[in-house]
Amino acid sequence: MFFKLATVAQRHQFDEIIDVRTPAEFAEDHIPGAINCPVMSDEERVRVGTLYKQVSPFEARKVGAAIAARNIARHLDEQFARHPKSWRPLVYCWRGGQRSGSMAIILAQIGWAAHQLEGGYKAYRHQVLEDLATLPQQFRFRVISGPTGSGKSRLLAALAAQGAQVLDLEGLAAHRGSVLGRLPDVTQPSQKRFDSLLDVALQAFDPTRPVFVEAESKKIGFVSLPDALYGRMHDSECLQLEVPLAARVAFLKRDYDFYLSEPERLVTQLGFLRNVHGKAQLEAWAALARGGDFDTLVGELLTSHYDPLYLRSQGKHYTQAVQPLTVPALDDATLQQVASQLAG
Repeated sequence: MFFKLATVAQRHQFDEIIDVRTPAEFAEDHIPGAINCPVMSDEERVRVGTLYKQVSPFEARKVGAAIAARNIARHLDEQFARHPKSWRPLVYCWRGGQRSGSMAIILAQIGWAAHQLEGGYKAYRHQVLEDLATLPQQFRFRVISGPTGSGKSRLLAALAAQGAQVLDLEGLAAHRGSVLGRLPDVTQPSQKRFDSLLDVALQAFDPTRPVFVEAESKKIGFVSLPDALYGRMHDSECLQLEVPLAARVAFLKRDYDFYLSEPERLVTQLGFLRNVHGKAQLEAWAALARGGDFDTLVGELLTSHYDPLYLRSQGKHYTQAVQPLTVPALDDATLQQVASQLAG
């Protein structure tokens, strides 16, 4: 063997991490910081897999080797030619098999200290799941709770600006956690990618300092929180924001201004509440949206839908250590003042 093996724990010791899987595999998830230099495209991998099943493994390997050689040559010309002899790359594929082996052996024969990740992405994924099952127990969370529109995410941002440790779950999930929480023109990460991003975030925290996090459901859009984190959050101290209704309405109008400029998009999203509120109510809300009466619409959505939902949820969660926190307004100055008190 011309190249050496490295473990997942050793991945930080290398100058560059090279993911040789297909672009689709890379997009679903990858080791943080890795670059994608596929030895086969998505279409080429399908072609080789079909040959393997329908003709023979030998024919598949012949075609696959030729494809890999062409792609590796291209990466050598375009991606790797600038690297000095001292460059130390770590190469991985799905299981640490032929795809990464073919790349690693050529890089090693050139003279670079190329290593192959033992077990490939699968080993990395196993480590992420192990981390997410154990890391949450190391931290003291302070959970920011409150009804919809109480500025929880903005308070987290203010806390981060004060130097506090903040776990922004909605930011990692690219979703605001409600029926209207989908962000315009933004695709949520896959579950695997969300897990990887969450693992990186948790690894960066100091266990001796508190971590502020927003109260969330088990699912944020299409991704789910790990059981260990979800359980740890529910065992933690909870700060419940108390904000005047008028301030919440004004805040939501600012925070969801993209719906105000496209009322039909808002009407479409409200359609997901049909089983809860019925056709007549949704038609009334649609009329308010199309008529531009967003003060009334947002106020009714809060009092008729979101607040009752929140109260029912609060009756089941965060019941042991709830501390009320009055926030008279949701302007930047007020949130910074509250954050300063909490962070201090």
